[in-house]
Amino acid sequence: MPPDAEEAPGRRAMRLFIAARTRFAEDALAAAVRHGTRQVVVLGAGLDTFAYRNPWPELRVVEVDHPDTQAFKRERLAAAGIAVPESLTYLPVDFERQSLADRLVPEEAAFFLWLGVVPYLSRAGFDETLSLIAATPGAQVVFDYAMPPSSMSPERRAALEARAARVASIGEPWRTYFLPDELAAELRGRGFDELEDLGPAQLAARWFGRPDVPPDTPGGHVIHARRR
Repeated sequence: MPPDAEEAPGRRAMRLFIAARTRFAEDALAAAVRHGTRQVVVLGAGLDTFAYRNPWPELRVVEVDHPDTQAFKRERLAAAGIAVPESLTYLPVDFERQSLADRLVPEEAAFFLWLGVVPYLSRAGFDETLSLIAATPGAQVVFDYAMPPSSMSPERRAALEARAARVASIGEPWRTYFLPDELAAELRGRGFDELEDLGPAQLAARWFGRPDVPPDTPGGHVIHARRR
Protein backbone atom coordinates (compact mmCIF):
# COMPACT_ATOMS: atom_id res chain seq x y z
CA MET A 1 0.00 0.00 0.00
CA PRO A 2 1.16 3.64 -0.24
CA PRO A 3 4.09 4.21 2.13
CA ASP A 4 2.34 7.11 3.86
CA ALA A 5 -0.56 4.82 4.84
CA GLU A 6 1.14 3.28 7.90
CA GLU A 7 -0.26 5.76 10.44
CA ALA A 8 -2.26 4.61 13.45
CA PRO A 9 -0.46 1.20 13.61
CA GLY A 10 -1.26 0.37 10.01
CA ARG A 11 -5.01 0.87 10.37
CA ARG A 12 -5.30 3.27 7.46
CA ALA A 13 -3.27 0.90 5.29
CA MET A 14 -5.58 -1.94 6.24
CA ARG A 15 -8.69 0.12 5.46
CA LEU A 16 -7.29 0.99 2.04
CA PHE A 17 -6.46 -2.65 1.37
CA ILE A 18 -9.95 -3.79 2.36
CA ALA A 19 -11.53 -1.16 0.09
CA ALA A 20 -9.30 -2.16 -2.82
CA ARG A 21 -9.85 -5.90 -2.44
CA THR A 22 -13.64 -5.39 -2.31
CA ARG A 23 -13.60 -3.24 -5.44
CA PHE A 24 -11.38 -5.76 -7.25
CA ALA A 25 -13.61 -8.68 -6.20
CA GLU A 26 -16.90 -7.02 -7.12
CA ASP A 27 -15.56 -5.82 -10.48
CA ALA A 28 -14.62 -9.43 -11.25
CA LEU A 29 -18.05 -10.61 -10.10
CA ALA A 30 -19.79 -8.03 -12.30
CA ALA A 31 -17.90 -9.35 -15.32
CA ALA A 32 -18.87 -12.91 -14.40
CA VAL A 33 -22.56 -11.97 -14.13
CA ARG A 34 -22.40 -10.33 -17.56
CA HIS A 35 -21.14 -13.67 -18.90
CA GLY A 36 -23.88 -15.73 -17.31
CA THR A 37 -22.89 -16.51 -13.70
CA ARG A 38 -26.01 -16.79 -11.56
CA GLN A 39 -24.66 -17.89 -8.17
CA VAL A 40 -22.14 -16.31 -5.83
CA VAL A 41 -20.92 -18.11 -2.70
CA VAL A 42 -19.57 -15.87 0.06
CA LEU A 43 -17.20 -18.00 2.13
CA GLY A 44 -16.70 -16.89 5.71
CA ALA A 45 -19.27 -14.17 5.08
CA GLY A 46 -19.10 -12.57 8.52
CA LEU A 47 -20.62 -9.08 8.26
CA ASP A 48 -20.18 -8.87 4.49
CA THR A 49 -22.83 -6.64 2.93
CA PHE A 50 -22.90 -7.73 -0.71
CA ALA A 51 -26.12 -9.77 -0.48
CA TYR A 52 -28.04 -6.73 0.85
CA ARG A 53 -26.98 -4.44 -2.00
CA ASN A 54 -26.85 -7.04 -4.79
CA PRO A 55 -27.80 -5.13 -7.96
CA TRP A 56 -28.69 -8.24 -10.01
CA PRO A 57 -32.09 -9.82 -9.24
CA GLU A 58 -31.07 -12.96 -11.14
CA LEU A 59 -27.94 -13.52 -9.00
CA ARG A 60 -28.45 -15.88 -6.08
CA VAL A 61 -26.22 -15.45 -3.05
CA VAL A 62 -25.17 -18.15 -0.58
CA GLU A 63 -23.54 -16.97 2.64
CA VAL A 64 -21.43 -19.62 4.34
CA ASP A 65 -20.33 -19.13 7.95
CA HIS A 66 -20.42 -20.53 11.47
CA PRO A 67 -24.00 -20.71 12.80
CA ASP A 68 -23.19 -18.46 15.78
CA THR A 69 -21.75 -15.80 13.48
CA GLN A 70 -24.79 -15.97 11.24
CA ALA A 71 -27.15 -15.69 14.22
CA PHE A 72 -25.32 -12.57 15.41
CA LYS A 73 -25.44 -11.05 11.93
CA ARG A 74 -29.14 -11.70 11.54
CA GLU A 75 -29.81 -10.08 14.92
CA ARG A 76 -27.88 -6.98 13.84
CA LEU A 77 -29.70 -6.86 10.48
CA ALA A 78 -33.06 -7.08 12.23
CA ALA A 79 -32.07 -4.36 14.69
CA ALA A 80 -31.08 -2.12 11.77
CA GLY A 81 -34.32 -2.83 9.90
CA ILE A 82 -32.50 -4.45 6.96
CA ALA A 83 -34.59 -7.14 5.27
CA VAL A 84 -33.13 -10.44 4.14
CA PRO A 85 -33.51 -10.53 0.34
CA GLU A 86 -35.21 -13.46 -1.33
CA SER A 87 -32.08 -14.05 -3.40
CA LEU A 88 -30.06 -14.90 -0.26
CA THR A 89 -29.57 -18.30 1.37
CA TYR A 90 -27.75 -18.72 4.68
CA LEU A 91 -25.67 -21.90 4.88
CA PRO A 92 -24.45 -22.51 8.44
CA VAL A 93 -21.31 -24.63 8.66
CA ASP A 94 -19.36 -25.47 11.81
CA PHE A 95 -15.98 -26.14 10.24
CA GLU A 96 -14.75 -27.91 13.38
CA ARG A 97 -17.42 -30.59 12.96
CA GLN A 98 -18.62 -30.40 9.34
CA SER A 99 -17.07 -30.55 5.91
CA LEU A 100 -18.05 -27.77 3.52
CA ALA A 101 -18.17 -30.32 0.71
CA ASP A 102 -20.92 -32.18 2.58
CA ARG A 103 -23.04 -29.02 2.90
CA LEU A 104 -22.50 -27.13 -0.34
CA VAL A 105 -23.08 -28.23 -3.93
CA PRO A 106 -22.26 -25.11 -5.96
CA GLU A 107 -23.75 -24.51 -9.37
CA GLU A 108 -21.63 -24.71 -12.48
CA ALA A 109 -19.78 -21.43 -13.05
CA ALA A 110 -20.36 -20.29 -9.47
CA PHE A 111 -18.35 -17.32 -8.27
CA PHE A 112 -16.69 -17.57 -4.84
CA LEU A 113 -15.97 -14.50 -2.72
CA TRP A 114 -13.41 -15.55 -0.11
CA LEU A 115 -12.22 -12.31 1.45
CA GLY A 116 -10.52 -11.82 4.79
CA VAL A 117 -10.40 -15.56 5.46
CA VAL A 118 -7.37 -17.34 3.95
CA PRO A 119 -4.67 -15.99 6.31
CA TYR A 120 -6.61 -17.39 9.29
CA LEU A 121 -6.96 -20.91 7.86
CA SER A 122 -4.65 -23.84 8.38
CA ARG A 123 -3.05 -25.05 5.18
CA ALA A 124 -5.28 -28.14 5.37
CA GLY A 125 -8.36 -25.91 5.63
CA PHE A 126 -7.24 -23.85 2.66
CA ASP A 127 -6.59 -26.97 0.57
CA GLU A 128 -9.98 -28.50 1.39
CA THR A 129 -11.90 -25.38 0.40
CA LEU A 130 -9.84 -24.80 -2.73
CA SER A 131 -10.48 -28.42 -3.76
CA LEU A 132 -14.23 -27.82 -3.59
CA ILE A 133 -13.92 -24.66 -5.69
CA ALA A 134 -11.63 -26.37 -8.20
CA ALA A 135 -14.15 -29.21 -8.62
CA THR A 136 -16.80 -26.74 -9.81
CA PRO A 137 -16.76 -26.42 -13.63
CA GLY A 138 -16.18 -22.86 -14.74
CA ALA A 139 -15.67 -21.65 -11.17
CA GLN A 140 -14.10 -18.32 -10.32
CA VAL A 141 -12.71 -17.24 -6.96
CA VAL A 142 -11.31 -14.05 -5.51
CA PHE A 143 -9.36 -14.19 -2.27
CA ASP A 144 -6.69 -12.25 -0.47
CA TYR A 145 -3.53 -13.60 1.07
CA ALA A 146 -0.47 -12.47 2.98
CA MET A 147 3.15 -12.93 2.00
CA PRO A 148 5.41 -14.56 4.63
CA PRO A 149 7.32 -12.27 7.01
CA SER A 150 10.58 -13.80 5.77
CA SER A 151 9.98 -12.13 2.36
CA MET A 152 10.05 -8.63 3.85
CA SER A 153 12.56 -6.05 4.96
CA PRO A 154 13.25 -5.96 8.72
CA GLU A 155 11.07 -2.86 9.14
CA ARG A 156 8.06 -4.24 7.25
CA ARG A 157 8.52 -7.63 8.88
CA ALA A 158 8.38 -6.05 12.33
CA ALA A 159 5.17 -4.19 11.39
CA LEU A 160 3.56 -7.37 10.05
CA GLU A 161 4.54 -9.38 13.09
CA ALA A 162 3.13 -6.69 15.38
CA ARG A 163 -0.23 -6.83 13.54
CA ALA A 164 -0.15 -10.63 13.63
CA ALA A 165 0.43 -10.54 17.37
CA ARG A 166 -2.56 -8.22 17.85
CA VAL A 167 -4.97 -10.51 16.00
CA ALA A 168 -3.51 -13.59 17.70
CA SER A 169 -4.19 -11.96 21.07
CA ILE A 170 -7.92 -11.98 20.33
CA GLY A 171 -7.88 -15.62 19.23
CA GLU A 172 -7.52 -15.18 15.45
CA PRO A 173 -3.90 -15.99 14.58
CA TRP A 174 -2.61 -15.76 11.02
CA ARG A 175 -1.66 -19.28 9.97
CA THR A 176 -1.10 -19.41 6.23
CA TYR A 177 1.17 -17.35 3.98
CA PHE A 178 2.04 -17.63 0.29
CA LEU A 179 4.66 -16.38 -2.11
CA PRO A 180 2.98 -15.21 -5.35
CA ASP A 181 4.87 -17.56 -7.69
CA GLU A 182 4.24 -20.58 -5.47
CA LEU A 183 0.53 -19.79 -5.17
CA ALA A 184 0.22 -19.29 -8.93
CA ALA A 185 1.78 -22.72 -9.51
CA GLU A 186 -0.62 -24.25 -6.97
CA LEU A 187 -3.66 -22.72 -8.66
CA ARG A 188 -2.59 -23.68 -12.17
CA GLY A 189 -1.99 -27.21 -10.93
CA ARG A 190 -5.63 -27.31 -9.86
CA GLY A 191 -6.90 -26.21 -13.25
CA PHE A 192 -7.19 -22.45 -12.82
CA ASP A 193 -5.84 -21.18 -16.13
CA GLU A 194 -6.61 -17.46 -15.78
CA LEU A 195 -5.01 -15.58 -12.89
CA GLU A 196 -4.80 -11.91 -11.96
CA ASP A 197 -2.80 -11.20 -8.81
CA LEU A 198 -2.45 -7.66 -7.47
CA GLY A 199 0.11 -6.83 -4.81
CA PRO A 200 0.78 -3.53 -3.03
CA ALA A 201 2.29 -1.81 -6.08
CA GLN A 202 -0.53 -2.81 -8.45
CA LEU A 203 -3.25 -1.90 -5.93
CA ALA A 204 -1.65 1.47 -5.24
CA ALA A 205 -1.33 2.28 -8.95
CA ARG A 206 -4.81 1.11 -9.97
CA TRP A 207 -6.92 2.73 -7.27
CA PHE A 208 -4.87 5.25 -5.33
CA GLY A 209 -2.96 7.11 -8.02
CA ARG A 210 0.43 5.88 -6.80
CA PRO A 211 2.49 4.49 -9.69
CA ASP A 212 5.69 5.08 -7.71
CA VAL A 213 5.40 2.08 -5.36
CA PRO A 214 8.20 -0.39 -6.27
CA PRO A 215 6.78 -3.41 -8.13
CA ASP A 216 8.40 -5.93 -5.80
CA THR A 217 6.98 -4.36 -2.60
CA PRO A 218 5.84 -7.24 -0.35
CA GLY A 219 2.53 -7.19 1.50
CA GLY A 220 -1.10 -8.17 1.12
CA HIS A 221 -2.30 -9.50 -2.24
CA VAL A 222 -5.69 -10.15 -3.80
CA ILE A 223 -6.04 -12.70 -6.57
CA HIS A 224 -8.75 -13.65 -9.08
CA ALA A 225 -8.54 -17.22 -10.38
CA ARG A 226 -10.79 -18.67 -13.07
CA ARG A 227 -11.40 -22.09 -14.58
CA ARG A 228 -12.58 -22.27 -18.16
